[in-house]
Amino acid sequence: MRRRLINSMLAVVLVVVAVFGISLVVIETRTIEESAYESVRSDAARLVSVVDSRLVAGEAVTAETMRSQVPEDRYVRITLPGQPAIELGERPEGGAIEGTAADPGRVRITVQQSSGTVRAEVGRTLLIILAVALIAVVAAVILAVRQARRVAAPLTDLAEAAERLGSGDPRPRHRRYGVPELDRVADVLDASAERIARMLTAERRLAADASHQLRTPLTALSMRLEEIVTAADSIEVADASPATVHGATATIREEAVVGLAQVERLTDVVQRLLTKSRDPALGSSVGFDLDEVVKQQIEEWRPAYRKAGRAIVRSGRQGLRAVGTPGAMAQVLATLIENALMHGDGAVALRTRIAGNQVVVEVTDEGPGVDPELGSRVFERTVSGHNSTGLGLAVARDLAEADGGRLELLQQHPPVFALFLSREAEEPPGH
Repeated sequence: MRRRLINSMLAVVLVVVAVFGISLVVIETRTIEESAYESVRSDAARLVSVVDSRLVAGEAVTAETMRSQVPEDRYVRITLPGQPAIELGERPEGGAIEGTAADPGRVRITVQQSSGTVRAEVGRTLLIILAVALIAVVAAVILAVRQARRVAAPLTDLAEAAERLGSGDPRPRHRRYGVPELDRVADVLDASAERIARMLTAERRLAADASHQLRTPLTALSMRLEEIVTAADSIEVADASPATVHGATATIREEAVVGLAQVERLTDVVQRLLTKSRDPALGSSVGFDLDEVVKQQIEEWRPAYRKAGRAIVRSGRQGLRAVGTPGAMAQVLATLIENALMHGDGAVALRTRIAGNQVVVEVTDEGPGVDPELGSRVFERTVSGHNSTGLGLAVARDLAEADGGRLELLQQHPPVFALFLSREAEEPPGH
């Protein structure tokens, strides 16, 4: 920006200097030449008057008597009737400027001046014009640099303010630069920063309030589920066979354990939201065992799949560790598994693998897949092909990206969703 401003102003100055400089050189050259011609003609006329005066006074007109009347840089030829021509000075070589004057008495005088003298004067004038042009260009460069700095520095400052605002720092700067247009941009940026700050404060307050209000009922629900698990171990049913009692107890205990795991995961997510609302810069990503999260999700959803007459299985590489928030990643997988249960068909498979420095969990089923018209838009909020809210996949992608991962649709038919997470660096031996 600054360089373009300097180049533009300098180009304008150079064009102006060139146009006026060339015009001035031409005009001055003609003026000097005309002045030289006028000078020799004037000298010739003056010498004619001097000769006439001497002739009228009866004085002799010779080279000695006329030498004092002739300038040193002139060549003069005096022609008198009936007398040899009188020559004074040296005849110029290499061109000359000539002026002639005569009177009715046939006195004729020719004056010549060397054209080199005229060229020397033209050269001196040209040097003066070039010096003035150079001074003008230097002054223009200094002025252009100052003006470019005055304009470019505020623009750079405004760009930094916009970048800082886009990176999540909504503090207004309240800087003004004395340029109405730039001050207007600064006013708009400050107003936008204040609005964004108010919106972020309101959202964080809402998240904090919601998280705080949810913690108490979740804690109570967790305690009730724990009581159900404990009571299931000691349940007795009258007039029932031991096998029936054992089966009922196992079912109750299994459902309670699954419900307790779900409550614990939801509690973890709520706690994470509460922590983020207090300090948005505080991260919660840690290294965790990916097998445990996958296994926990399969066990949690197996009763629902069994009830639907479907199967949920896993395959691929085991013993992988990833970086992220276990509760949030479990929520992402739960969203994918629930979508496969609600909108898919056949068996659902979870496959783990390594892709470079990332670990990948793929979730696929044998259903019709994603509508070709939707494609990757399935992750947009309110976009759904099955009359649902369209928030599940959008929230799941946000959770993945919050931990430095990503959620992608690798294949539409059959559907293959993939969760990419950073792989935890292995410690060197001996640690």
